[in-house]
Amino acid sequence: MAEKYTVLGAGHGGKAMAAHLASLGAEVALWNRTFDHIAVIQKRGGIDLEIPETSTHTFGSLKLVTSDLAEAIGFAQVIMVVLPSSAHAEVAKTAAPYLKHGQIVILHPGRTLGAVEFVKVMRDNGCTADVTVAEAETFIYASRADGPAQARIFRIKEAVPLAALPASRNELVLEAIHHAYPQFIDGVDVLHTGLNNMGAIFHPALTLLNAGWIEHTHGDYQFYIDGVTPSVARVLEVLDRERVTVASSVGIRARTSLEWLKLAYDTVGEDLHEAIHNQPGYYGIKAPPTLNHRYIFEDVPMSLVPIASLGMRYGVSVRGMESIIRIGSIIHRTDYWRRGRTVEKLGLEQWSVSELTRFVQEGVIEN
Repeated sequence: MAEKYTVLGAGHGGKAMAAHLASLGAEVALWNRTFDHIAVIQKRGGIDLEIPETSTHTFGSLKLVTSDLAEAIGFAQVIMVVLPSSAHAEVAKTAAPYLKHGQIVILHPGRTLGAVEFVKVMRDNGCTADVTVAEAETFIYASRADGPAQARIFRIKEAVPLAALPASRNELVLEAIHHAYPQFIDGVDVLHTGLNNMGAIFHPALTLLNAGWIEHTHGDYQFYIDGVTPSVARVLEVLDRERVTVASSVGIRARTSLEWLKLAYDTVGEDLHEAIHNQPGYYGIKAPPTLNHRYIFEDVPMSLVPIASLGMRYGVSVRGMESIIRIGSIIHRTDYWRRGRTVEKLGLEQWSVSELTRFVQEGVIEN
């Protein structure tokens, strides 16, 4: 059981996780690349935490607050990476010299093929230590930072799939964090966690297809309720079908969006349009205030690109995904295919499905 944790990243999620772990009695280090962002936390020695659901008001006292990555990684056996997935490769590269045998790195969340990318970059940058990298399917908290040293957790998800690379180490990771996080469950393997990535379906297309409205109102409308019209829902359904088909091509039965809505929120409907409008939790959620948002700059290259890339590798038509990736690239004046996680970039382009499966389950790299 881990009693010492390092949290990398002091955004909304990182602050919440560090404060919550500390409130549970763990010794916690918090790292952020920009020291100014954590200066107040260091001065106060921790973070004020509020959990309205349980009427909790507490102070999470932190053992270490630093912008020195070597110091942060040396502090604990379990390292929680709570950063946008677009930063995973850079963290893996920078952390490679400092990671030690037996450490566990968990990506919160991995998006799609996050753990695969992290391991590859780590190894490419000279890390020979036996480090276990794992990823969560989604972020465990709904949270926000209310100030420089304040965090609020609205909700803690009840069951979050988690998988290690290789999957033969799932139990080792779950056991290490079970005391703090009994909510994490066996996610089978990183193909399952990565291909059940619902953000890939809901976020980029919904943002891009409402681009005019977002820019005109600065996000002052209900993202899911007003934004998901029948036509928009049809696009989301096509993307979802493509994702499920890509999963099938690598031997995985992925959840459909309708199945996920039923599982996560007990919400049903004849189609995606009806199901989304039947979800009470979506009412009141505003749209992003700008198109310069992680729903595009993170979810397109780190979610849609790897799913589409796997599809193209294994013979699945992903024209819907290609269209959304292209529109995002045009609007942001960047090439998200080039910046994203492709099978070529991850060194998977020559692998058969059975080779890919053996790699994620047993860590075996075929020659």
